[in-house]
Amino acid sequence: MMGERTVAQEALFYSFNLERHVPADHLLRSIDRFVDLSGIREHLRPFYSATGRPSVDPELMIRMLIIGYCMGIRSERRLCEEVHVNLAYRWFCRLGLEGDVPDHSTFSKNRHGRFRDSDVLRQLFETTVARCIAEGLVGGEGFAVDGSLVRADVNRQHAVDQADGLPDPATSHAVREYLAVLDDAAFGGATPVPPKQLAVADPAARWTAASRERAFFAYATNYLIDLQHAVIVDVEATTAIRQAEVTAQRRMIDRTQERFGLWPERLVGDAGYGDARNLSWLVEERGIEPHIPVFDKSARRDDTFERSAFSYDHDDDSYICPAGKRLRQRQKVYREDRPFVDENGMLRYRASKLDCDACALKPRCCPTQPARKILRSVHEGARDLARDIATTDAYLVSRRQRKKVEMLFAHLKRILRMDRLRLRGPNGARDEFLLAATAQNLRKMAKLIPMQATQAPA
Repeated sequence: MMGERTVAQEALFYSFNLERHVPADHLLRSIDRFVDLSGIREHLRPFYSATGRPSVDPELMIRMLIIGYCMGIRSERRLCEEVHVNLAYRWFCRLGLEGDVPDHSTFSKNRHGRFRDSDVLRQLFETTVARCIAEGLVGGEGFAVDGSLVRADVNRQHAVDQADGLPDPATSHAVREYLAVLDDAAFGGATPVPPKQLAVADPAARWTAASRERAFFAYATNYLIDLQHAVIVDVEATTAIRQAEVTAQRRMIDRTQERFGLWPERLVGDAGYGDARNLSWLVEERGIEPHIPVFDKSARRDDTFERSAFSYDHDDDSYICPAGKRLRQRQKVYREDRPFVDENGMLRYRASKLDCDACALKPRCCPTQPARKILRSVHEGARDLARDIATTDAYLVSRRQRKKVEMLFAHLKRILRMDRLRLRGPNGARDEFLLAATAQNLRKMAKLIPMQATQAPA
């Protein structure tokens, strides 16, 4: 016979064990082993008043943010709804069945206030890095660095051509943040070139056409990763231009050494990090081998001799041309000393006009100039070292390993769904990038370190 559903009746008492209803292989159960928030309250205590009504537990909000970024829940309103109905989320947040979920507006108030002022999200991220080091997931011998563009939360149609068209700083928080970072080497001070457009809602976001897509406003997230297991050891938010990414690389290397005592033997990066000054900083100031392509514009398209056809004599400080003649910085003695180095850090080596006039190779060397000239950077020694490294087998291995950081960016945008920011301004970008990197490190540990049988739910 056909069965009929009985109407559920409210019971007077329930016996419900939340621990038993979270699967043993659930991602949050594995991540929970590595979440240490014991120091959060003490870190935030100076930012709370000693009187008044008790606030929402900051550890609860941090755990909810970890859930959001680990599970790709970008909306805070939706995050609160999911924590309310999802048993695993409640278990991770230590809420139980009767615990109240805070309102979504609470996150905005704390993010723009206590969390940002105390830099607690940076501390949270560094806690995960320290745990990765303790678990043996960080080798510390080789690092890789790269940056990726993330769209800002602005409408490209709402933009102005000049700063005069922005709202009054007295009434616009976004404009005040923009003015505050104008001299920061990672944002406004990265380049003297003014942007083509400024977003009214977020002027610090950079108008960029660096990708194949239509131009858009963006920030850049920069990762410094350890090559052993692709653990993110540092993250930095910058404006969306290459000069700022080089600045971020230096900051991350120094901060990693200061916080964790990690000093890599080699650094892997793309050609954007291969300018002469940066290579010199790595080699001469930090003692790091640059496994980086040299940024070189000496190639010629008119079939004349390139700079590589001229050999440099270190002992004599001169270049030798294909005809065997020497190019020197000075062919005669001046009464007054003249600077050897120009404002761009370049040395000029010139051939004698008499040698060039009598040379049979002049049509292939300098057909439109009276004598050949060679430019050499004051940091050419570091560039030569990078070129020598590029001929080794270790360099080929490093080029393959560099894909690990690109895979992290793909994971960031496709799995964690951070292809567009939700917070605005440089501080908002920092907060989002720190939380995303924290989530990626936690997921990395959960994947690489298996759960023990004794940790399974009873």
